[in-house]
Amino acid sequence: MALTYTPENPEFGQPCPDFTLPGMDGKTYSLKDFTNGNPLVVMFICNHCPYVKAIEDRLIQLGKDLKAENINVVAICSNTDTKYTEDSFENLRKRFFEKEYSFFYLHDESQDVAKKFGAVCTPDYFMFDGKLQLQYRGRLDDNWKEADKVTQRELYQAALDLKNHRPLQKQTPSMGCSIKWKA
Repeated sequence: MALTYTPENPEFGQPCPDFTLPGMDGKTYSLKDFTNGNPLVVMFICNHCPYVKAIEDRLIQLGKDLKAENINVVAICSNTDTKYTEDSFENLRKRFFEKEYSFFYLHDESQDVAKKFGAVCTPDYFMFDGKLQLQYRGRLDDNWKEADKVTQRELYQAALDLKNHRPLQKQTPSMGCSIKWKA
């Protein structure tokens, strides 16, 4: 697994790429389904990545907490399942229901959506303001390994700041396994 970091200087202000993808719940979703004038969090995750596994319960809590703030959270898996069968649609769907994910979970089999976003790893977070312009591309919190040692929920705080029109704090790049691209 190659450790990959998100860019330190993303192009803030870029529009959110449009997408139409199947969800784990059997429905198909597009960007317009998540547009409500509040921030939107789009995260690229998967089942097999140890970085995602380590934070899975925190992602579920994030989804619950942001839902209470009327902020949509969408997860997308773009990994090919050729070598990592845990990332097949069937296994993603199974995990979605087992863990009762609190956010929408979509499958990008073609990997076109990940390419449009410029996603590089799992997890990779993109947060857009109410006008769907990129404002955050940082990490979830300040301790991916140990939940009990987290002192700053950086993504959550940024979402609240963005919703309430407060300036965002310095962002620290996220890190994780590289996206598993098709050959």
